[in-house]
Amino acid sequence: MKWKEIREMFPEQWLLLEATEAHSKSGKRIVEEFGIIDAFPDSISAMKKYGKLHQENPWNEYYVLHTDREDPDIHERFWLGIRGKRARNQ
Repeated sequence: MKWKEIREMFPEQWLLLEATEAHSKSGKRIVEEFGIIDAFPDSISAMKKYGKLHQENPWNEYYVLHTDREDPDIHERFWLGIRGKRARNQ
């Protein structure tokens, strides 16, 4: 579903979405099509569900967005290295 259609169907709501058709351009993620996973009353509950889904399916592309945005405006972040617990020097 296109962002414009989503905004019309879900005015003033927090949504958990999955990018089903997307590409990168100039440091931004351009999502042509979204799948709607769920709507939420607030960003905190949406992010909790996002965290659970991301942990179960880390390679899927999920976003939490509010439909007040005219454009999703998703900036890419690149992570270098491996993140995890640091070993303590004893």
